[in-house]
Amino acid sequence: MKIIILGAGAVGRTLASLLSEEHDLVVVDQDTAQLHRLEEESDIQTLTGGASYPNILVNAGIMDADMVVAVTDSDETNIVSCMISKVLNKSVQTVARVREISYLKGKTKEAMDSGEIPVDIHISPEQLITEHIQGLIEIPGSLQVMEFGEGQLNLVAVRAVEGGPMIGHEIGDLKKHMPRIDSRVAAIFRDGEPITPTGSTIIRANDEVFFISKKGEASKVVNEMRKKEEPYKNILIAGGGKIGARLAKRIEDNHRVKIIESNNKRAKRLSEKLQTTIVLEGDVCDKNLLYDENVGNHDVFVAVTNDDEANVMSCLLAKEMGAHKTVALINNPAYVDLVQTKGIDIAVAPSQITIGTFLAEIEGKDVVRVHSLRRGAAEAIEAIAQESKSGKQSSIGKELGEISLPEGVTIGALIRKDKGKIAHDHVHLRENDHVILFLTDKNAIKQVKETFSPK
Repeated sequence: MKIIILGAGAVGRTLASLLSEEHDLVVVDQDTAQLHRLEEESDIQTLTGGASYPNILVNAGIMDADMVVAVTDSDETNIVSCMISKVLNKSVQTVARVREISYLKGKTKEAMDSGEIPVDIHISPEQLITEHIQGLIEIPGSLQVMEFGEGQLNLVAVRAVEGGPMIGHEIGDLKKHMPRIDSRVAAIFRDGEPITPTGSTIIRANDEVFFISKKGEASKVVNEMRKKEEPYKNILIAGGGKIGARLAKRIEDNHRVKIIESNNKRAKRLSEKLQTTIVLEGDVCDKNLLYDENVGNHDVFVAVTNDDEANVMSCLLAKEMGAHKTVALINNPAYVDLVQTKGIDIAVAPSQITIGTFLAEIEGKDVVRVHSLRRGAAEAIEAIAQESKSGKQSSIGKELGEISLPEGVTIGALIRKDKGKIAHDHVHLRENDHVILFLTDKNAIKQVKETFSPK
């Protein structure tokens, strides 16, 4: 597949490194230094120039390209690039990152959906990030929450903590602890290394456990891995931008929410737009303000300003004052691992949350959804089981326990006729089943696709 990636920022570079082995790539950006860095990391063709310029697109190979992925920092550039790409090559598939919510509502959205504005797929990072943080709030104790099967199933990451009922017990005992809950441990990371779990695998403190369960049951499984946490009620959001405003609106019906915003006009708009959320005008790093608002009595402090430093500092202050859990939005991926060891419970990297959605579109019809896990170290995918059109042997009709899988790949669940079910070895695979798989080796995705959707 020939793919042109427009933009060499965090998302563009990550996409390029993940796709370079299996696809013919060209990365376009005006920043020569960024492109040189990319060339040093991987053997990828690059081109310096404006992403929306017709001559640059032609030089990048648009005339015979299969897909254009526009991920520059400008929504307008991304949209125009897709439009120009379609003018030059009507058959090329266009994917654009679109941050501004007004583009994704009303007539402009209708125009995109109908093809009048020729953006085949538009991806909103702010929406994805908001949903991600909402999942962390709704499932106390979780590190990452992913949805499959239109929200029927949750894949959840949780840090096992001393005092949790399952610590020191075999995974097979989970059913004894929760006889009415159907769940499956998909993977364990211990000291940073992946373990493919079996029924006899013992869960230890500090294990990072990934499990899949039906929606609404995940919290009960989390409480087996650590001391029980009560549902979060008091939420303080630092930053009233696109993410902060969206998050407040989505959770204010079921939580007591406060939001801090430094911009006077934006604070006023928020107070008019939100129903029950208390809007505070001020600096998110103002220690006196945090003290006055009794930040130590809040269950979750979420810092989602556009400034990484402000997010880090406000979280550190909130933690010092007694906030139970802190979540910081960190745009620079290089900082994520660093800050997560310094008093910030969860660091959210937009590029890692966004990347899975782009990968799902690139992988094609065989793969419905991709989630990037552990900051890109692993993946969870939703693949469609299909018979081979060329007569190749397929996995259709086999029991799940009989299917030969690459090392580091685990089947977690199935979605059959729009109903989610946890995967057990005796279940037979049927055509058009959606298979939820956990991959500790991202390079195994090609083999996985061949196993479930042989060409």
